[in-house]
Amino acid sequence: MAGYREHISVSGLCGAGYGIAATLLFGFTPEQGLLAAILCWMSGMLPDIDSQTGKPVQKIFGILAAIVPMMMMERFREITENREQIILLAICTYTAVRYGLSHILGRLSIHRGMFHSIPALFIAAELVMLVYRSDDLAVKGLMGAAVALGFLSHLLLDELYSVQFTGTRLKLNKAAGSALKFVGKSYYPNIFTYTVLMFLTYVSLVQFGVIEGPEKMPHSFRQAVESLPMRK
Repeated sequence: MAGYREHISVSGLCGAGYGIAATLLFGFTPEQGLLAAILCWMSGMLPDIDSQTGKPVQKIFGILAAIVPMMMMERFREITENREQIILLAICTYTAVRYGLSHILGRLSIHRGMFHSIPALFIAAELVMLVYRSDDLAVKGLMGAAVALGFLSHLLLDELYSVQFTGTRLKLNKAAGSALKFVGKSYYPNIFTYTVLMFLTYVSLVQFGVIEGPEKMPHSFRQAVESLPMRK
């Protein structure tokens, strides 16, 4: 299994390339490219939040707890315009992520469980797209794809480190296949993961205008009924 330093190094390189490409090739601003690069670098550590011990995990939750309130700031302003209340919301969010979420995940998850999986990759990317506040859907997609790239770099690196060279032969250790997977060994974590994924995918498709939200469905249904040929 790849170590903490290997993961942050590879995801950092991926983030640098991604941010430069976004700015020079796709016309995003340098600030947007830099933020996408940082998100890619950070998400290279995300799959290891299911590890219950060690300083890397503490660093991951410390960074997440600092970033999430900043990304939620526009949402807080929609809730209230009172500065003190916004600060309190940010503090509560930091505390919930840094201590509450880390405690819950430590109690419920196992290392190399469904956090090390392709569905978890999509969940992380969709969460960022939904939380990131921007009227430009391309920018939201840029940030979500950055998280997906960093997350994927972690999974790929873990799989590469599961291959052992013994002379002229290749040997797979017991961790092979535990990162790039779609389902885990436990039934209930699989159900929970795919339930969350389906919900976030639905919300993302609604937000990006691919499908209509529930508030528009009755009107569309009525239009469809009225368009049917009626017998006289």
